[in-house]
Amino acid sequence: MPEDPILPIDDPLLSQHSRRIEAVDADIRHLAAEMFAIMDRKQGVGLAAVQIGKPLSLVVLDMPDASERRHRIAMVNPEIASRSTETVVGEESCLSMPGYGIPVPRHREVSVRYLDLEGASHLLHATDPLAICVQHEVDHVEGVLFFDRVSRLRRQRARDYFRKVRRKYEARAN
Repeated sequence: MPEDPILPIDDPLLSQHSRRIEAVDADIRHLAAEMFAIMDRKQGVGLAAVQIGKPLSLVVLDMPDASERRHRIAMVNPEIASRSTETVVGEESCLSMPGYGIPVPRHREVSVRYLDLEGASHLLHATDPLAICVQHEVDHVEGVLFFDRVSRLRRQRARDYFRKVRRKYEARAN
């Protein structure tokens, strides 16, 4: 595994809808374990398979809920089943664009339907930070980037920032 297998935010794969997983098998469980290891190494709270070049409908997250109960979950084929009408705006960042946060509006509460790594179906009701994380990761599965949800000006600032950081990184690499 490369030292940094996470795709940069401008990789075209991140803007494509991920494929549904037909069977939860040993390969999917292995991929989820690899994703948890990458997420932990990068000190992230969520990671979608597409971010490491695997356009499959699989996300992992490790987040507390509103009552501080920790949720370390792999979600196969996650789908938002319901959303609250109430929204919140909080600063989000992404492992595909490290070092940059941007205020993103999200639903305060969501329910997400998914399969676990044994193939069992679940419905998780999430609020506040956990709901925001779930929405961010499900967006990745659907080919939506976090800055796609903000104004054109903020989106352009994010792209400009990323281009500047990328140029510096490429200059150091050469």
